[in-house]
Amino acid sequence: MVDSKNKVSSILISNSIGLLLSIIVPICIFINPVNALPHEWVGVPKSEYGEQLWDRQSIKRNEDGSVRVLSKYIPKTKSEITKDILYTMDINCFEKSFRDVDVSIDEANSNFNDLADWQDPNGDKLILGVIGQVCRVEK
Repeated sequence: MVDSKNKVSSILISNSIGLLLSIIVPICIFINPVNALPHEWVGVPKSEYGEQLWDRQSIKRNEDGSVRVLSKYIPKTKSEITKDILYTMDINCFEKSFRDVDVSIDEANSNFNDLADWQDPNGDKLILGVIGQVCRVEK
């Protein structure tokens, strides 16, 4: 009688583990691809400070006629302090101005500020490269 109770307990435990795994594994497989957003990074000419890329897949036209794009700055020298920085930029192609509406080190922690001030690139080759390329694509 004791053997049959142990056998039933063993079968119950193995079935429970199998059921639990059959629920958890598909969820884990499903979650992983959802987090991977597609990017088509395009580089502008590098400068002495690093390089700037913008994502062709992220271009959106704003209601005011400006263009919103995701951009990534990769500093020439990397350390724990200087990591890649993601910018969501609005670009005014007519005035060749821009505003950073979000700045972060990853896409999960975005905090948009649509009231940011428009700025002149002041000769910054990386920003001018992004503005020029994005505006050519958007025409």
